[in-house]
Amino acid sequence: MSLKITDDCTSCDACVSVCPNNAISAGDVIYVINPAACTECVGAEDSPQCQMVCPADCIVVGDVESKDVLMARYHSLHG
Repeated sequence: MSLKITDDCTSCDACVSVCPNNAISAGDVIYVINPAACTECVGAEDSPQCQMVCPADCIVVGDVESKDVLMARYHSLHG
């Protein structure tokens, strides 16, 4: 798992459109990040785009994964 959204999420929708992997979706109460699709933007951007646009500052690093693991996930998602 890479990034995760905390309970401080206001469900503003800002993060959804900037995710290059379509890993963010609406949950029951707050938005959630699919850990199988999140690469922390490795392979697509220099830094996590969702963190940059989040006005609530509620997107945090979950379990730390190496850049190699994140890049391999990016390639498996995008071929």
